[in-house]
Amino acid sequence: MNASGSTPPPAFEVRLATDPADLLAAFRLRYAVFVTELGGDGPLVDHANGLEKDRFDGAFDHLVLIDHTRASGDHVVGVYRVLLDTAASAFGQFYSEDEYDLTPLRSSGRRLLELGRSCVHVDYRGGAAMYHLWHGLADYVSAHEIEILFGVASFHGTDPAPLAKPLSLLRHAYLAPEGLRVRSRVYQNMDLMPLCQIDRRAAMLATPALIKAYLRLGGHVGDGAFIDHAFNTIDVCLVMDTAQMNDGQRAIYTKSRMS
Repeated sequence: MNASGSTPPPAFEVRLATDPADLLAAFRLRYAVFVTELGGDGPLVDHANGLEKDRFDGAFDHLVLIDHTRASGDHVVGVYRVLLDTAASAFGQFYSEDEYDLTPLRSSGRRLLELGRSCVHVDYRGGAAMYHLWHGLADYVSAHEIEILFGVASFHGTDPAPLAKPLSLLRHAYLAPEGLRVRSRVYQNMDLMPLCQIDRRAAMLATPALIKAYLRLGGHVGDGAFIDHAFNTIDVCLVMDTAQMNDGQRAIYTKSRMS
């Protein structure tokens, strides 16, 4: 607390993880969100030490959000990991290629950036944290002259029936144009009910905030979902063409840091 007895506002910094302490804090945050909260698992998840890791971590850059006023717990309160097309080529694949055929993106000849493992500490949700992460991401995109952003985003659970409304609305209203239309490798149809039967408000309320944020930025979804049983999710592939963002969408994405 400060002299007045109130808690000081966060002092945020967004930067690439620079040392093992940053990465361990990021892995602990990912464990808290993706394993403890959402029930995910994987071959490299370290339950004994509370670390969510996978074989791709060494290829990705890790954007971390730090609150310098945080008095206890890890200094990292938000994470975004990003994979440049050049790094994916050196590694051998993108993370999403286990779930989606990315041929339309790979054959586009444009600069690609894969996004993933986006999460924010529970104490920082609903505030400025995600905007700071996006601002850092916008700086990274600009520095590397990225043209297409993509990555999988998830619904909790593996049964598509309760998600018929949001999945169907995504398929009807936000299907990617053909030139960017990736397709799931183990195809889960998203066209589960006709558009005329969908309560759009209910469908959007059932859609995770991160997916809605990508849609507001002009994102589209690929053809078909993918059921990830290990991570206890139904994944959709989001694709964003930065050249097609309108001024309003670009302003959301690149807006200056919030206090």
